[in-house]
Amino acid sequence: MKEASQHSKVLGYNTLPLVSHDFNHNPLSSIFDANHTKVSGKLLKVLSWYDNEWAFSNRMLDNCLALHNAQ
Repeated sequence: MKEASQHSKVLGYNTLPLVSHDFNHNPLSSIFDANHTKVSGKLLKVLSWYDNEWAFSNRMLDNCLALHNAQ
């Protein structure tokens, strides 16, 4: 996940002890929280943070720009 997020506009990687408020107005669609990821037998628990409205707006802008540039 860390490697995948290095040059991504949509995926982030976090190792700091942050809370939901710390991710307000973050343009990434998903921030993978390495500290809260746990493996227990066959069970994998993954925690990912996001600011739903802000990230969605950024993806819509990305799509609009892509459509504009495709013309």
